[in-house]
Amino acid sequence: MANVSIKFNGKEFLLSCEDGQEEHLEELLIQINKKFNILKNDLGNLGENKLLLITAVKVMDEYYETSKKVEQKKLELKELSNKFRELKSLIFEYRDRKEQEIKELSNNHNKIKDEIERNKKNYEKLIEETTNEISNFVEKVNLENLS
Repeated sequence: MANVSIKFNGKEFLLSCEDGQEEHLEELLIQINKKFNILKNDLGNLGENKLLLITAVKVMDEYYETSKKVEQKKLELKELSNKFRELKSLIFEYRDRKEQEIKELSNNHNKIKDEIERNKKNYEKLIEETTNEISNFVEKVNLENLS
């Protein structure tokens, strides 16, 4: 334990604290001393005990208000986290749907491509057959004309 000598309201006090916490304790006492002196100047000399009580009430009021704000911010952060998780979930769902749509479109594209290739072959075959028939017809007509 470390000992810290402080001055409060014109009096010396020796306080103990954990090792390494001396500076923190001094900072806290500076703030309390400021609040005490402000109240003493504003309210006059009501007596040390009453001023100490009012100072403690003021400090607790600030602590309580700060604590409420921290809790409110925690709630806001929790709500934001929930919204973020919901948004993240929606993004993943959207991505999965789009990937499925892309897969389906790719499959449809391949089916159409195969169908076009089949139709091309069928048309080429049809043209070949038609050409052969016309050729045979022309040959037949030519042979008949020659006879």
